[in-house]
Amino acid sequence: MSQNGNRISSLDGLRGLAAGIVLLHHASLIAQPWLDPAGWAMLTQTPLKLLLAGSEAVMVFFVLSGLVVALPALRSGFSWARYFPARLFRLYLPVIAALGAATLLVQLVPRDATTMPEDSWMQDAQATSVSAGDVLSQMTLLRSDYPIDNVLWSLRWELFFSLLLPLYVWVALRVRRFVLPVAVLTVVLMFVGRTTGNSALAYLPVFLLGTLIAVRLPQLRELARNPRATRALPWIAVAACAMLIASWLARPLTSGTIAADVLWALAGAGAALLVILAVIWPRAQRALSVRPMQWLGRVSFSLYLVHAPILATLCYLLGAGQWWLACLLGVPLSLAVAALFHALVERRSQELASRAGSIGAALAERVQIRRIGTARRIALARAR
Repeated sequence: MSQNGNRISSLDGLRGLAAGIVLLHHASLIAQPWLDPAGWAMLTQTPLKLLLAGSEAVMVFFVLSGLVVALPALRSGFSWARYFPARLFRLYLPVIAALGAATLLVQLVPRDATTMPEDSWMQDAQATSVSAGDVLSQMTLLRSDYPIDNVLWSLRWELFFSLLLPLYVWVALRVRRFVLPVAVLTVVLMFVGRTTGNSALAYLPVFLLGTLIAVRLPQLRELARNPRATRALPWIAVAACAMLIASWLARPLTSGTIAADVLWALAGAGAALLVILAVIWPRAQRALSVRPMQWLGRVSFSLYLVHAPILATLCYLLGAGQWWLACLLGVPLSLAVAALFHALVERRSQELASRAGSIGAALAERVQIRRIGTARRIALARAR
């Protein structure tokens, strides 16, 4: 097992891989209007979709959060008073910085949506102007749309999960003997959320899959030592990848039917299997622990936050017809800016989050001491 202390390095690599796929996914959305239907089908309705599965990669992020955020909460000595302020600082500070940078780009580079292809990602999902009210409302992570920095929609669910972590841990511990049927139930809830248009029901159960993995992690590692299980792991990897993009592979047959929603929900199960494989399968661990994957994992949050505004700005700056150049420049530029953002913003936010957590723990300790003192005084008064 490739670990650094309590940190599982292969999960960092998986996070980096997912962030890279989201980057390529958004670049492909810029290219989509310029590709013929056959070319787009080749990219999205074949196994090549694995390289462009941006929405599905976000599900991998959600499962990862459910696992790695819950794991410390399962250890003795965990402090909720430390966790909540640290987690909120960890989420909000990079988001605020990224949103500020994206706002500046919108103001510096003129944007006219009519110059972009009709019904494209560039026309429909990118802000062409900003106001103070827009920035402040998107900064809260409580909106359903985020045109200034398109990716923040997923941070909204990360925030809700972070606040609800005690409930997730409580549920996972109480159903730990029935993990498989509960996991099936989470996929069913995702399906219901998808069909009814309830985004909370579609996405919040994905985090529970990661929390379930956290409470059964020792058993999963033990299972991986079984020779039969070891021989099955490559086939499980194939099945996980197929489930992740099944709704795309079957799109010609299921588009507009309820089967499409069923297959979409299966992507959550595929994401969970990929996370499990990253933890227990030696081949996956080695592949995800190489230096490029580890570097991507280190800057993955920064890359996720900064890449969409960069791609959009380049497309408007160069013109819609130069979409290929915007993509060609945007991918390496996003990686470079992510490294800079990580060094200047994310690392600083981690330090401030740690301090906020320490302050929260200290305040909770003081409150506890006062409560004990008050209880003792009441007990002595009653004894007299």
